[in-house]
Amino acid sequence: MQNILVVDDDPTVAEVVTGYLERAGFAVTPAADGPEALRQAADRRPDLVVLDLMLPGMDGLEVCRKLRADGPVPVIMLTARGDEDDRILGLEVGADDYVTKPFSPRELVLRVESVLRRAALQHQGPRVQAAGISLDPEARRATKAGTELALTLREFDLLAHLMLHRGQALSRERLMHDVWGWEFGDLSTVTVHVRRLRGKIEDDPARPRLIQTVWGVGYRFDAGRLDEGGVSHA
Repeated sequence: MQNILVVDDDPTVAEVVTGYLERAGFAVTPAADGPEALRQAADRRPDLVVLDLMLPGMDGLEVCRKLRADGPVPVIMLTARGDEDDRILGLEVGADDYVTKPFSPRELVLRVESVLRRAALQHQGPRVQAAGISLDPEARRATKAGTELALTLREFDLLAHLMLHRGQALSRERLMHDVWGWEFGDLSTVTVHVRRLRGKIEDDPARPRLIQTVWGVGYRFDAGRLDEGGVSHA
């Protein structure tokens, strides 16, 4: 049974979310603040974290950073407002998805299932190599020139998708559908993840050579002459 860590200081929200997730077949570990969340995660590594952005003391952004410092884990951020700044802040620290309060508990369950399902599917994908970058979906490990890259779940999935379709211009709408599994949503989610990904794989993120912007369309992984490989099923 997959374990979901629910971090929210509002007991009513935590109770409702816990109830819906348990009825959906998940084991739920609740935490009312950041320090408790980190203790719970240390005792039992969660399969996914539902994390409120506005926590007392240590806020959700800091909790997310500390959780990710111990290894990759999917995070769905709960934001109290629909402000774009709040959403982008969550995505900037590596949240895989966000839900704005007030929200439908059923929608949250669907988001949890979607993130976990796509993570499981990505584990089954082929190894990918291009431009000195190597991805091993089964190990969830990415390296560049032999050095491991610290990628979040979504960053790994996005890079894998771009590399598998290298040379193709992919729209942000298609990336949102293929990588996030969303039929619609805020396209700035894709933009933020591309910016973060460039910061981790490009020699000069300000002048990207690998992830090219195709104006009016979206993005293209363009290894060019640096391409050293392809898809491996080994």
